[in-house]
Amino acid sequence: MRKLVLAAALFAATASVSQAETIRVGMSGGYFPFTFVKQDKLQGFEVDVLDAVAQETGDEVEYVTMSFSGLVGALESNRIDTIANQITITPEREAKFAFSQPYVIDGAQVVVKKGNEGEITGPESLKGRTVAVNLGSNFEQLLRDLPYAGEIDIKTYESNLEQDTALGRVDAFVMDRVSATQVIKETPLPLALAGEPFSEIRNALPFRNNEEGKALRDRVDAALTKLKENGKLSEISQKWFGADITK
Repeated sequence: MRKLVLAAALFAATASVSQAETIRVGMSGGYFPFTFVKQDKLQGFEVDVLDAVAQETGDEVEYVTMSFSGLVGALESNRIDTIANQITITPEREAKFAFSQPYVIDGAQVVVKKGNEGEITGPESLKGRTVAVNLGSNFEQLLRDLPYAGEIDIKTYESNLEQDTALGRVDAFVMDRVSATQVIKETPLPLALAGEPFSEIRNALPFRNNEEGKALRDRVDAALTKLKENGKLSEISQKWFGADITK
């Protein structure tokens, strides 16, 4: 069966073609620097991590791109085998999926138009504000769990939440601190961090919660352990962020 695949396959040097399996990895391809397309090439931190995992397991990896909001449904319907797109472990997701060990430790971050960081200083000052989050991400739920959530007007976006914040169409947006820092660094938009991270985020790879999914999870998890022990995971993090976000 033909698959819509943007980027490609990697085998471990010690594995034969007959031994290799194909791991279908879903990602949005639109979340710099974790997964993005540049000059028609899918790249980013998540791509490098999964390529390194494939080298350890001897499997082939296929990257299947789609909108972020469609990734969970694709995993549930067996169109992909896992998601590598900064998937945060939450109680709701743990009840549905078998997760690998965390490979990114981060925090939720409020971002505002530059010059407004004195007025909006963190989540407690979002009361009465319009706040954007990526559609399908866990940041909407993080905001709704705040004791004053009823006073926050939450808007979900597929894209352009950074632009709308810079233009004043919304008062702020919330994403993970690592991505927010990179966006501010790379974009010409006048944006600034507002306060400190307000929730720890642990990112991991989800698999279907059945025998096959758990077996694949265990194989990938063993590879992640090796990558942490031999320093490769830290090396990939340093390449993309100039810091180790994996612990």
